[in-house]
Amino acid sequence: MPLDFFSVHCNNNRMIFTAKTLVQHFPATAALLGIDDWTRFCALLPGTVDAETLSASFLDFSRQNAGVPYAVDLFSLERERALVESSADDVPEAVDARAVNLTLRLLEVSFRGLAERLHGRSLFAEEPEPGEEYILIWRMPANGEIRVEAASQEDLLALKIVAEDLDIRDIALNGGTTVGVLDDLLFRAGKRGILVRPQSKIERTPEIFRRGVIQDEAYFLARGFTVQWHITQACDLHCKHCYDRGDRAPMPYDKALRILDDLHAFCEDRHVYGNVTFTGGNPFLYPHFFDLYKAAADYGFGLAVLGNPTQRGTLERMLAIQKPSHIQISLEGLRERNDAVRGNGHFDRSLAFLRLLQELEISSMVMLTLTRDNIDDVIPLANFLRTYTETFHFNRLALVGEGAKLKLPERGKLKAFMHEYLRAAEANPIMELKDNFLNIALHEQGKPLFGGCAGFGCAAAFNFVALLPDGEVHACRKFPSPIGNIYKQPLGQIYDSAEAVRYRSGCSACAPCPIRAVCGGCLAVAYGCGLDVSSEKDPLCFIGMD
Repeated sequence: MPLDFFSVHCNNNRMIFTAKTLVQHFPATAALLGIDDWTRFCALLPGTVDAETLSASFLDFSRQNAGVPYAVDLFSLERERALVESSADDVPEAVDARAVNLTLRLLEVSFRGLAERLHGRSLFAEEPEPGEEYILIWRMPANGEIRVEAASQEDLLALKIVAEDLDIRDIALNGGTTVGVLDDLLFRAGKRGILVRPQSKIERTPEIFRRGVIQDEAYFLARGFTVQWHITQACDLHCKHCYDRGDRAPMPYDKALRILDDLHAFCEDRHVYGNVTFTGGNPFLYPHFFDLYKAAADYGFGLAVLGNPTQRGTLERMLAIQKPSHIQISLEGLRERNDAVRGNGHFDRSLAFLRLLQELEISSMVMLTLTRDNIDDVIPLANFLRTYTETFHFNRLALVGEGAKLKLPERGKLKAFMHEYLRAAEANPIMELKDNFLNIALHEQGKPLFGGCAGFGCAAAFNFVALLPDGEVHACRKFPSPIGNIYKQPLGQIYDSAEAVRYRSGCSACAPCPIRAVCGGCLAVAYGCGLDVSSEKDPLCFIGMD
């Protein structure tokens, strides 16, 4: 990899060294030469010397005193580190686009293993071997820590892409790789600090989402964006609380591919990491599921599946492409209660499926829709599932679609249940906190809060959207909340639409609440109860209730 692919300039090449500071800046070189040779070198220098003169002097000294062959490279490496340590260049807190870290210096050396030698500061470190190597020296953006590491080909490619503003789609096409591989490469370079990443543009509006008792920045700034993608309405179940049995044709595969490209462009523009959650209906019944799953994997999106139990062969075929972050299935109570909602035999099939996921080392989640009928089954079910799944959680029923025939828990019962769930979760590691109202219970107990339903309380149209098979985009899938159609508009336009803003602004009645940023109730519950979701809050809210 040639060194002219990018240029980084440090503004302190005229740094002045003194005899007193030489050992401080060159401890590994001093240890390598030994006290006698190091003292002789220092005696040749004037009282003060700049970096360029110092390097020239050491090179002359090494030529006249044939010693360790890699001494000059080690000296140069310590010199570069000293320059970075004293550099006046700062890593900017905010950038408009991905950029090379301003403090980064790239050194070409003729021996491998010098960075390890430098870290060891000891003659007992492994002896460097002849061979070309590039070494990176930089200051970490977060804490100013100085890093010195051998550069990998991945590092050099990441720096080249950013410094030359290359299009990763073109590189993927011509280089026999995928956009996802290159995105991951850039992500890792940013995480290591050799690149500086711009801040996410998906941020809560401060005038609407006041801090209250919430100070953690993580609850106001989204790093990722998820599309809950309902690729088909086809389903092998007919659940009593299903919110949409509508007749929508499966998404055409060619349009689905264009959507992936649009999603990638959206995430690049908003500086967030994209996730795709495939669901339905039952996503495994989509005729092009594996092709679409692979296409999404090639874009580098995080992948998850919300579906029904399926066969080993289906899972193995999916694993051959990419392991999902998790597969989620639903249970609505213990065996009798669940099968009354989801059909006879579903409970036992689900248990067998969870065991299969464990065998294949696929992370699993179990979701429950909380109703008046199954509220007493929740904790017993969570305890029963303790050895079957990694995660169990619940959300409240939305009185939409066939779910309108069921009933929500009464408010007093719900409050007591939320506190009981928190107590049970302390002893059961699979019991995850998800429903926003658990934050009310935590607030009442004076305990730390969590991110709520989607990491930002009710985050409809904020860090996720629902995409239906006919291209409709909704703020939340649990109730009719259309904000556009992706066949007609790019995702960015839909996200910025007035309707999307209205939904992600949530309920104005919640604005004064001290825990608004991690709650906001559930818009789908409010809608199902016939309320205006923009102005009337979730009717089961029990904050301040005696």
